[in-house]
Amino acid sequence: MAFVVTAVWKAKAGEQDKILGVIKRLTPLSRAEPKNLYYQAQVSPDDPTLFFLYEQYTDAQGYEDHKASSYFQEHVFGYAIGYLETRQVTTYETIDV
Repeated sequence: MAFVVTAVWKAKAGEQDKILGVIKRLTPLSRAEPKNLYYQAQVSPDDPTLFFLYEQYTDAQGYEDHKASSYFQEHVFGYAIGYLETRQVTTYETIDV
């Protein structure tokens, strides 16, 4: 079983480049985390202000560790939040068969 996180970020009008920059900085750092299994960000081809992030961790603690990391705190909570119109995060657990 893996712990899955989806996040939908909607940038404020004209601020999508700032959000794209944050995602580009966070992606390699997030992928290098010991409990990260998968980390991929997407942008809507129809709306450049709409981003979808899909993440998998070995367990819920892996996601908590991710959120507590200094780079997440700095780049997401300390910077990106101010340029987002909305931010929705949903968690799941994989169904292993």
